[in-house]
Amino acid sequence: MIIRTYRELSRLKTIEERFKYLKLNGVIGEETFGFDRFINQKFYKSQEWLSARDNVIIRDNGCDLGVDGYDICGKIIIHHMNPILLEDIEMQSGFLLNPDYLICATLPTHNAIHYGDGNLLVRMPTERTKDDTCPWRHR
Repeated sequence: MIIRTYRELSRLKTIEERFKYLKLNGVIGEETFGFDRFINQKFYKSQEWLSARDNVIIRDNGCDLGVDGYDICGKIIIHHMNPILLEDIEMQSGFLLNPDYLICATLPTHNAIHYGDGNLLVRMPTERTKDDTCPWRHR
């Protein structure tokens, strides 16, 4: 199993490179916590998690995958770079709260990571220039 870290991720400059590093190629509808979902929901409401979450948002400047210029204007999801399991919560694994294993993401980016679909990533708008849509005006 590959252990993904923020230290390694931060060396990658583009959102596409970071996505490739993080993508999991999961299956839509694949069960994570199943009937034990209440346990991870309790964890995500804990003071420890909320504090770690705030610290990651500050570190990443509220940007998607921590890439400057990809500001998240809506809900910020804190993604566990290494998927957590029920046992991680029960045993209070180091993956839960350590910022080296966490990153900010939008919902589309988070889904892209889990399902391995780069088409879900938010793209920067094309930079427009004067007359770029008028071929007869190019010089």
